[in-house]
Order: sequence, then structure tokens, then C-alpha cells
Amino acid sequence: MSIDGARPARLLLRRCRSAVLGTLSRRFPGYPAGSAVPLVLDAAGRPVLLLSSLAAHTQNLGADVRASLTVHTDEVVTGARVCVMGDVRPVDHDARAASRYLALLPQAAAYAGFGDFRFHRMEPVAVHHIGGFGDIRWFDGGELLLPPSALDEREDDIVDHMNQDHLPTLAACCRRHHGIEPRQTRMLCIDGDGFDVQADDHVLRFDFPEVVKDADQARRHLVRMAREEGAS
Repeated sequence: MSIDGARPARLLLRRCRSAVLGTLSRRFPGYPAGSAVPLVLDAAGRPVLLLSSLAAHTQNLGADVRASLTVHTDEVVTGARVCVMGDVRPVDHDARAASRYLALLPQAAAYAGFGDFRFHRMEPVAVHHIGGFGDIRWFDGGELLLPPSALDEREDDIVDHMNQDHLPTLAACCRRHHGIEPRQTRMLCIDGDGFDVQADDHVLRFDFPEVVKDADQARRHLVRMAREEGAS
């Protein structure tokens, strides 16, 4: 399956801020244990988790890195859902992934500095995506991920530019796409699939119509959105 074929699964994962983490129980060998955890994807699409070493699921991962993450829309029976299976391990010295996590889940800053918390990342092995009735697909974990791109290195520049010069555009996008009239807006991050905006107390996701590979392509989409919204 192509990257575009896997994109609906990745877009759903990017919109979700929580997931059910399935690990292999140490206390009850052979049985899967489920935990609700906050979730953020890195720029490529790998799940990033901030886990306490005191939690049972983290101790389970210390014994066996194999795990799953499941997300779904509000409509559980007929709506879209994704289950990602892969290997979850601690990650160190990935400032960009940590920054993205804390930008999208700012409440995590209250405990991110505690000694028992560490960032973990899942390397996907397989993905099961149900897009709706009759739309059921399996694909390899690597197909979920975006390759490194020139956009990754320009993320901070783009975010700073949008926040300095184009806040009316962001506010107009919130009105049109999410029905929210924000008093304050701020772009939090951008990746090949889209971008996230803080609108008052809400964190909103905006998807690009196609995968964006560099800053120029991102700029063209942002300019088009600005023209559509009638903002500058």
C-alpha cells in the first residue's frame, strides 16, 4: 500500500489525543492488559508516549516491548478506528518529539520533569485500519510513516511566521472548519499532513489535502487557505 493509502489511518491518529495501550501483562502472563494513555504522533507519524516507570504498562514494556495502540472516533460501531501494533521503547535526546508532545498536551508539563517519567516511542510493525463499513485494511507499519522531508527542518520558522504575521488566517480557519470563534489563536506545530492550532482552550487539527514535502508547498496551501477564508 502506498503512503497515500495509509494516510487516512495516520490522519485519524493525529487527531486523537488518547489511546488504549495494550501490553503483555507480567502479573498475568499471556494476557493482554489495556491502559488509557495520552497520545501524540511525531512528524513522521510514530506514536509518542510519556510513561511513568511506576505504571504497570511501563513495567510490562520493560519485559516485552510488543504492544498495540487503538484509537477510534466517537461512533465506535460504524466510525473509523485504527489499531497500531509495534515495539515501544524509551527514547532520549529527541527534543523535537518532546516539544511536539508538550505543545499538543500542555498539561503534561506538570509531570514531564518528574524522575519516573520518560518519553517512549512506538516503531509500528503492522496497522489495522477500519475506515467505515466495508473499508477494512491491513498494512505494514512502515507504510504508516512519512519519510524525512525538508519541511521538518523548517517547522519552527513556519510556526513563528504564522504566529507573528497571520493570526487572522488561523482564526478564520477555526471558524470555517471547526465552528469556533476564538479570541486567541496560535499555531503549535506543522507536519507533512497538516498543522495544529491552539484556539483558546481548544487544540484543533487541520489536514492538508495532500502530503506536503517542503516549506514552499506548505506555504502554497496556507496561502490558499488564507484566500479561501478572506483573511490575510
